[in-house]
Amino acid sequence: MSSLQCDFCWHQCMLAEGKTGICGMRKHTDDALVTLGFGEVVASGVDPIEKKPMYHFLPGRKTFSFALFGCNYTCRFCQNHRISQTDSPFWPGKNGHEGPVPVTPQELVGMMEQSGSPIMSYTYSEPLVWQDYMLQTAHLVRDKGKLNCMVTNGSFSPSALQRVLGLIDAFNIDVKGDDRFYRDYCGGALLPVLDAVETIAANRDTILEVTTMLIEGIHTEKMVKAMARQLADRGVQVWHLSRFFPQYRMTALPPTSEGFLEEMLLVAEAVGIPHVYAGNSALYAWEKTVCPACHKTLIHSHSYAGEAFNETQQNIPGGVCASCGQRIYGRFS
Repeated sequence: MSSLQCDFCWHQCMLAEGKTGICGMRKHTDDALVTLGFGEVVASGVDPIEKKPMYHFLPGRKTFSFALFGCNYTCRFCQNHRISQTDSPFWPGKNGHEGPVPVTPQELVGMMEQSGSPIMSYTYSEPLVWQDYMLQTAHLVRDKGKLNCMVTNGSFSPSALQRVLGLIDAFNIDVKGDDRFYRDYCGGALLPVLDAVETIAANRDTILEVTTMLIEGIHTEKMVKAMARQLADRGVQVWHLSRFFPQYRMTALPPTSEGFLEEMLLVAEAVGIPHVYAGNSALYAWEKTVCPACHKTLIHSHSYAGEAFNETQQNIPGGVCASCGQRIYGRFS
């Protein structure tokens, strides 16, 4: 029996009968590729859209968020390893695995509607490895006139990116570091992620925000400056820089300091990315959305959904700055 190639991510694993991919989630069985744990929702909830983080996609609204198990990376600092890594007791590939009762995409969309959320977010783990379930759900969300948001590491295969682009309204892509960082800490590569960033940034029908979690002592000013230039050259308008906290296989390191984070925020801003934000921090001055033309503060804080919603309506009517008419990147209504 011949091998089959999975095209869900950049690994594009060739799988013999009975074998699983690098992600541990895609398996060749009975001459077909299947997703282990299909429909087994391991996390769900209603969040402010800002928690994704998405600051330029319907600020102040809530989103129904969920995950199935799995990831195609092996990040040593993974903040969600219990629902993504194959050494977790919850991995669907374990012998005797008894996962949650599967939820159909139709049932999930019903839960979203009951929550009153206008957005479905595919998040928490890595949606690329369960994209068959995500796409089935996203079609139903679109049929209801609602919106889709994908939080991802961005390591698409070319065919996967084309499948997803027509259905996802907003992306947050985690760009983790330089290529050596990807090799040493993630089991990944930078170039496929940058290719996806460039393609999505050029698509006028989608909103793109990028996130990088900074590990003090590993990320350097030189690395962050190079990343900022790479992102700016590819059209990125929104970049969230967040603090590392010890997790998984990197518990011996201290949390990233507020001081280092602020230094890197200034580096990113100096390169020219219009909207740079702080995450996992008390640097509240870096939570504001500011007009890049007249420098008026349009949204004072993304921590309070009601205030963010009201300020959006007042200060960014029709997607432009109410003070000077500058178009603000994003989708605000």
